[in-house]
Amino acid sequence: MARYSDAVCRLCRREGMKLYLKGERCFKEKCSFETRKGKIPGQHGAGKTKKPTGYSLQLREKQKVKRIYGVLEKQFRLYFEKAESKKGQTGHNLLAFLEQRLDNVVYRLGFAASRAAARQMVMHGHILVNGKRVDIPSYQTKAGQSVELSERSKANDFVKSSVETAAGRGIPKWLTLDAAAFKGQVIAAPTREDVPLDINEQLIVELYSK
Repeated sequence: MARYSDAVCRLCRREGMKLYLKGERCFKEKCSFETRKGKIPGQHGAGKTKKPTGYSLQLREKQKVKRIYGVLEKQFRLYFEKAESKKGQTGHNLLAFLEQRLDNVVYRLGFAASRAAARQMVMHGHILVNGKRVDIPSYQTKAGQSVELSERSKANDFVKSSVETAAGRGIPKWLTLDAAAFKGQVIAAPTREDVPLDINEQLIVELYSK
C-alpha cells in the first residue's frame, strides 16, 4: 500500500500550519515547524513568495486535508464522490466521512498520539469494533458502535500515556470515552462543528467541481 515515507514535518511547513502528524513531538519546542517557522521545504523554498492563484489555494486546501487524515488521492476522490451524492452540504459530508474513519476515531479517543500511529494499531489488530477485531483503517464507524482496545494492548505504556493526555486534546461530543476500560463509543455522526481544524472545505468542493 502506497504511503508517504519522507519527513512528515516537511508537510506541516509546506501547508503553513501544524498538522499534528507526529503526536506529542508536535507540542514540544523542538518541533521543526516551530524551529523553522515560515520556511517552505525545498531548495528554493525561501523564494516562493508569489501571490497564490485561486486554483493553487484550492489545491493546497485539498492537499492539507489529505495529509491531515493520511488519505491518498484516489481514496480522497472516492470520499468526495460519496459526499456529493449524499444529501446535505458536500464539504460537510466529506469531513464527516473522514472523521468516521476507524483510524481517526482511535486517534480522537486518545488511544494513539497521532493518526499514523492509530492506523498502525488498527492494521496490526489492536482495535475491536463491537467486540470484533477490525484491521481496516478506512472502516466507516457508525452511531451506536463501540471501539475499544484488545486485551493485549491495554498494558502498552505508549497507549496508557496517550489516553492520559487525551483529556488535554479533548474528546469530540460525538464520541464518549471510558478511559479506565480503554473503550469508547460513537454516539452520533460528526457535524462540521465537531471538526476543530482550520479547513475551508468549500475550496475543495470548488476544485473538484471544475
